[in-house]
Amino acid sequence: MGALQSETGVLSTEQVEAFWRDGVLTVPDAVTPAQLQALRADFEGWVAESRNHEAPYGEAVDGRARFDVQTGHSADRPALRRVQAPTEVSAAYYEVMAASSMVDMVADLLGPDVKLHHSKVNSKLPGASTEVKWHQDFPFTPHSNTDLVTALLMVDEVTSENGPLEVVPGSHRGPIHSLWHDGVFTGAVDGAVASEMQQNAVACVGTAGSVCLMHTKLAHGSAPNFSDRSRTLFICVYSAGDAAPCSPNPAPTVHEGLFVRGSDPARIRSVPFEVETPEVSPGASFFTQQEART
Repeated sequence: MGALQSETGVLSTEQVEAFWRDGVLTVPDAVTPAQLQALRADFEGWVAESRNHEAPYGEAVDGRARFDVQTGHSADRPALRRVQAPTEVSAAYYEVMAASSMVDMVADLLGPDVKLHHSKVNSKLPGASTEVKWHQDFPFTPHSNTDLVTALLMVDEVTSENGPLEVVPGSHRGPIHSLWHDGVFTGAVDGAVASEMQQNAVACVGTAGSVCLMHTKLAHGSAPNFSDRSRTLFICVYSAGDAAPCSPNPAPTVHEGLFVRGSDPARIRSVPFEVETPEVSPGASFFTQQEART
């Protein structure tokens, strides 16, 4: 789509242009202090609940586990790493997904009509070994056009030590990389491509309440959290109103297709691209697919 004039005025013209140039933009104060505190309180409650479980638990709309835990999780050392569709079980997460400055920022990038595709919480508790291998989001969630933004809200402060998101600025303007290798959907690019991406990586850090806005084709990954501080992200994937999904949602939710700004334009816009059909993880999250290739 390219740079737009700001729709809501939350982002400056310079910020909008920077996003479309780099494929990524980090902005502070995307939620109010009260909204941030409510997100933290609910997540702390989920961590406390996870201490009573030894394996992924709960049930999302597709029957898979809603709460995914890292191998080695225990009551004494909880490693809750994913909450699927938290907007379905938390009023606080629903409010931020639908009615926060974060959503206005997305509208500044995508235009007046914006709808939700899916939401999740990815967390790296202190000492957790969770690693996100290099990939792009679009091969997981192909649409008729590429006007999708992944909003990663920092529920905790994100530093260079606690496993921050790493990105390759400008990579959204490059090729779509395969996540299939030797007939297996691994959810990650191959080793040679990953090494090149890592050499050009930039860490996305910020204070709690900041949001990293990321283009769907931007290459990204993250290392484990080796610090004593949590790194929790509330992640919402939004699309332009005229972008139609081309494959099953990897994180299905009853809120898929909800218009959080504007309304249904009653049209589908398509752009030329080719991408291999993704495979929905049989496990609680895509971490299962990435770990199988380790």
